[in-house]
Amino acid sequence: MRIRSLLPAPLLGLAFAACLAQAQTAEIAVTVTDEQGRPVADAVLIAVPVDGSVRPAQRAREGSVNQVDKEFAPRVTVVQLGASVSFPNHDDVRHQVYSFSPAKRFELPLYAGVPAQPIVFDKPGVVVLGCNIHDWMVGYIYVSESPFFAKTGKDGKAVLTELTPRAYVVRVWHPQLETSEDATHKTIDVSRDRRVDAAWTLKLKQEVRVRRAPISEHGGSRY
Repeated sequence: MRIRSLLPAPLLGLAFAACLAQAQTAEIAVTVTDEQGRPVADAVLIAVPVDGSVRPAQRAREGSVNQVDKEFAPRVTVVQLGASVSFPNHDDVRHQVYSFSPAKRFELPLYAGVPAQPIVFDKPGVVVLGCNIHDWMVGYIYVSESPFFAKTGKDGKAVLTELTPRAYVVRVWHPQLETSEDATHKTIDVSRDRRVDAAWTLKLKQEVRVRRAPISEHGGSRY
């Protein structure tokens, strides 16, 4: 007995092509530790084809950096080149977010709630965030030229997914990285194995942070 598809022929062809494309993708499972073998969170992984051919996204995924308890959350955000990022303020005080980084210089006027317009990040690189009102607030936006990126969790693990089977140059960045980002480059080939494991051991600098504002006698920050 012949079984007829419920999908029209054109849609059936698209569905088959999507399944085939998914079956042909590969991934790199990464583990990042420090010199003491402890997992490193917030390490950014970027994969670029060895021939350097990277297709810019037609529309980069939007990002969001929140302000919660007078801190940036998440502390490290990764977006692709051309992405817009909003900066919602969930605190009961106002913030004035800024950056003097070469990859993006901007300043949001003192505000509460959500600024009217997000910021578009149109240059690759690291953008260091600060707040003119709260000096201890520091955050980072890594603007990737490649669509293949990931960030490690508390367990120091991340997975670079939806890779076309080929060879990639993979690099790692972290806010406390003592060496240059270029020194972390590894060439990883996923043209044969659809899942490849890789590991990095990073030498990290000690984090230096500005002390938070003192606590008032009512139990809250003075600012």
